[in-house]
Amino acid sequence: QVQLVESGGGSVQSGGSLRLSCEASGYTVSRSCMGWFRQAPAKEREGVAVIHRDGRTSYADSVKGRFTISRDNAQNTLFLQMNSLKPEDTAMYYCAARLCSSSAPLMMWAVWYNIWGQGSQVTVSS
Repeated sequence: QVQLVESGGGSVQSGGSLRLSCEASGYTVSRSCMGWFRQAPAKEREGVAVIHRDGRTSYADSVKGRFTISRDNAQNTLFLQMNSLKPEDTAMYYCAARLCSSSAPLMMWAVWYNIWGQGSQVTVSS
């Protein structure tokens, strides 16, 4: 059974840090394009950061320089290191994946990904 399980969310004050993890089971992250998305109440789901199977990454402008996406193939786990957190980063964060070829584009669109985790809440207070 393919499953993505997020962990590491929580509550933090503005300027603080959190590290999200997304552990894959029944699935190989090294053969996948993966990403982090977030959704705040009454807002659409938006892309935060994505990583290609070849290691290329892309970030939303709002998190560039503050967030870092990475992957540990041995642990079959995706990470999102979030530094200098702001209240506007408050949202439910989701891990997503899709098997992709080496020639596939690096996509920030949520609809392109077909495997999703259950989400992890991040709350940043001012």
